[in-house]
Amino acid sequence: MSHSLSLLFYIKKSKADEQGKANIYMRITLDGRRAECSLSRKVKLNEWNSKTQLALGNSATAQEINRHLAVIKNKVYSIQQNFERDNLSYSATTLRDATLGKDKTKKMLLKIFQDHNDKVESLIGKDFSAGTAERYRTCKKHVEEFIKKKYNKKDIPVKDVNHKFITGLEYYLKSTRNCAHNSAIKYITNFKKIIRIAHANDWIDKDPFLHWKGKLKIVEREFLTQEEIQKIIDKELKMDRLDQVRDIFIFCCFTGLAYADVKKLTKDDIVIGVDGEQWIKTRRTKTDTRSNIPILPIAQSLIEKYKDNALMKVKNLVLPVLSNQKMNAYIKEIADLCGINKNLTFHLARHTFATTVTLSNGVPIESVSKMLGHTNLKTTQHYAKILDMKVSKDMDILRNKFK
Repeated sequence: MSHSLSLLFYIKKSKADEQGKANIYMRITLDGRRAECSLSRKVKLNEWNSKTQLALGNSATAQEINRHLAVIKNKVYSIQQNFERDNLSYSATTLRDATLGKDKTKKMLLKIFQDHNDKVESLIGKDFSAGTAERYRTCKKHVEEFIKKKYNKKDIPVKDVNHKFITGLEYYLKSTRNCAHNSAIKYITNFKKIIRIAHANDWIDKDPFLHWKGKLKIVEREFLTQEEIQKIIDKELKMDRLDQVRDIFIFCCFTGLAYADVKKLTKDDIVIGVDGEQWIKTRRTKTDTRSNIPILPIAQSLIEKYKDNALMKVKNLVLPVLSNQKMNAYIKEIADLCGINKNLTFHLARHTFATTVTLSNGVPIESVSKMLGHTNLKTTQHYAKILDMKVSKDMDILRNKFK
């Protein structure tokens, strides 16, 4: 949203002192609302030009006053740009206080962090997901514990955060908290937003993240082969809980839905598509982007299997999904029973859909990206390594023709 901002430097002649000098004031007007303050500079009444809003003459005093006014003017516009960049709301009063650096020493890091988290919590379901709010809560907890360990304090002024603090926090996450590299970098990136808020409000003079570079490592994503999928499908499971988890896991292997999305999948999300067949049309919990997925026969058969489930009818849900913890524990148990030596997690089903089920069978990467609900094609390209396997198989066929 664009704002109408204007600045005015002026003096109050009626309040001149005995020496004929008056204080210089600044008036910030934003969208018709004003905020004023004294700039702690005085000028003689006959040495002030109200039209140019500058001190007259070339004296050292006049030059110093004019330089100060130029600095103040640039500072106001710079602070406004920071607010705009970080998509923060502000007013004429906010700009004035930020320019004057009011309460800069009183702004405490964890208090700013908590205020931010409270706003995120209040916007769950609108601008943020529950998962995002949880990550910020965990990040604040890590920062809080680091401050206690490093400084033996409950909180520190935000102005004390520097490059050494950031690198120290990164080391703490990797060593004491035993976070993997990518997890640590993501926490630092979450923390970076809090510091940017402080910088935008001019609670700190410079951004301590200026020389910090966090680069994520490329993670090799595991997935199941067609043979391994078939092993899980064909395995006779004697316990109902394992059979139920197997069904939901296989359903996600053939739809690409993440845990949070299959858990909330309702019968209303299953519609007739443009081809006259049944499709899943839902919004991803993580990114709020739309996923449009044609339902393959195996997934359709699993929907049919649970359509008469009494509890599912009451809740209007498609499948009886257990807690994430139980789903992950039981799918590992199923992997052991099937003799699959991979670290199976429920999210592996989504990777399997992207690779084994779609890309390896010639589905264009753009279509896969749309079905997965990715906001960026680069995210989907992490799965494109499967194409090398497909090329190898295709070349084997060609090789055999030349034998």
